[in-house]
Amino acid sequence: MERRLTRSEVPVELTWKLEDIFATPAEWEQELKAVAEALPSVTRYKGRFGEGARVFLECLEAQEALSQRVIRVFSYASLQFSTDGTSPAHQASSGRVAALGARLQAETSFIQTEALGLPDGTLQRYLAEEPGLGAFRRTIEHLLEQKPHVLHPETEMALAALGEVLGLPSTVYQRSKSADMTFKPVADGSGQQWPMSFAGYEGRYERSSDLTLRRNAYASFTEGLKGYQHTYATTWGTEVKKNVVLSRLRRYPSTVHMLVHRQEIPVEVYHSLHDIILKELAPHMRRYARLRKQVLGMDKLLYCDIEAPLDPEFSPATTYEKATTMLLDGLAVLGPEYLQIMDAGLKNRWIDLADNVGKSTGAFCNSVYGVHPYILITWTDSMRNVLTLAHELGHAGHGVLAQRYQRLSNTRSSMFFVEAPSTINELLVADYILAKSTEQRMRRWLIMQLLMTYHHNFVRHLIEGELQRRIYAVAEKGQPVTAALLNQVQGQILEEFWGGEVEIDEGARLTWMRQPHYYSGLYPYSYSAGLTVGTAVARAIVKEGQPVVDRWLQVLKAGGTMKPLQLAELAGVDMTNPGTIRDAVAYVGSLVDEVVNAF
Repeated sequence: MERRLTRSEVPVELTWKLEDIFATPAEWEQELKAVAEALPSVTRYKGRFGEGARVFLECLEAQEALSQRVIRVFSYASLQFSTDGTSPAHQASSGRVAALGARLQAETSFIQTEALGLPDGTLQRYLAEEPGLGAFRRTIEHLLEQKPHVLHPETEMALAALGEVLGLPSTVYQRSKSADMTFKPVADGSGQQWPMSFAGYEGRYERSSDLTLRRNAYASFTEGLKGYQHTYATTWGTEVKKNVVLSRLRRYPSTVHMLVHRQEIPVEVYHSLHDIILKELAPHMRRYARLRKQVLGMDKLLYCDIEAPLDPEFSPATTYEKATTMLLDGLAVLGPEYLQIMDAGLKNRWIDLADNVGKSTGAFCNSVYGVHPYILITWTDSMRNVLTLAHELGHAGHGVLAQRYQRLSNTRSSMFFVEAPSTINELLVADYILAKSTEQRMRRWLIMQLLMTYHHNFVRHLIEGELQRRIYAVAEKGQPVTAALLNQVQGQILEEFWGGEVEIDEGARLTWMRQPHYYSGLYPYSYSAGLTVGTAVARAIVKEGQPVVDRWLQVLKAGGTMKPLQLAELAGVDMTNPGTIRDAVAYVGSLVDEVVNAF
């Protein structure tokens, strides 16, 4: 049986280069201490905002300078933990930065409370009087929008001081998932034994063409998850209760109102994405499920079969080197500056490709201000990896351009918009590969990969979002969040969506245990927003060319200087129009049509 490597056994070329942040762990230790000691550079302005606009500006500049150092310290520890959550040293570092973060948040909480405690109109007057504050206009607008929901200064400081404790649900989930959860090895159709892991199941076995391996892995995965269901239900239930209580303390109509307010969108847009996509995409995906059952000769389709390859004998592989060429060629349409960023990322060890014990599952991108982005992925020489990497490189390109053209305070866009740059890259690369593919079988396979992208973002993540929507509603009525409740509601949502085409078994009902997104506000549904924008822009680039590219690059460089609906509008997409969402759903339907006709 193949043995998974420990982190120390992984070849260095498969790892990312954390030395670009800090040359040595000792250098990180030194900066960790120095950051804590630099806190007075900000706190010395406490109680002084009434002195005038210049003092307020100096405080915001000091906070921004400290934040830049904090980001590097925190990112170094977080990225280390992501590559090996079993390491006691990485666990300790993660705990230390969490403690420091809570302290910094508490000590600097005065900025919000004191700024909003100034007489009405003062901040607006400061903006007019001090040109330097123009760079912080969005920061000040954010402050003013929070004013109806800000609590007494001492309460805000207490909540900030409890930041590490309030963040524990996420910490417990991530640490348990990476360091404690184990799975039994599984056998394939020929009897060969294979090691099982969270990353291995989601990255390889779930899409295996070997029915025996796929279903054995699913059984092992389900058994492993089941052993933690009550712990994870308590963990997520604590996160839910925390947000319910905070929304009431801050005088929001509901928890959803609080969480979408942070994303700077109307609650109607949030509900529109759920209602339209879940209802109108379901018939297309059911038709695709029926095709899968028919082509693969199955009497029933289990949840683990949803992404089973329809052409099991055709599974194109690739190397990282060949993928690099595909990605650069596919993204060349976005111009030389963007392409230089992609080239640097692919060739200068911005990406961690390894599969080792303790490595975080899935894929992500963390853009470290003043350094460069870091991308985590488990590379398996599959063509599917190419699209996943294109997705994460979209985050990287957005991060680099935003940081290149904006100061730190203006780099981050709303969570509602953050998945648009990544999905556009994924679609552009897929379109490029499709255009170069003359073989019908390859074209059919690529379209099915695109459908996998839509399934992942329009179905799986939105179903996660729907679970959040329903659980927050019942939690606000006082119902405890238990494993039994989560399994029941998860099953109901899946049954409603798949309409009997997929058997919703125990493993399916446990899918709420698989994602960390539940601990990041209303993150899951935002993938559907990003894919809706991404679909519209990517298709417009193919049809209209350079004018659309120019607008899109302008959006990427704008960073967080606009609200998400304004950014979408600048890109030529109206997210308040239900027709925009329906166009994306119709496009998915056309892809299903092509695959059905191809078989």
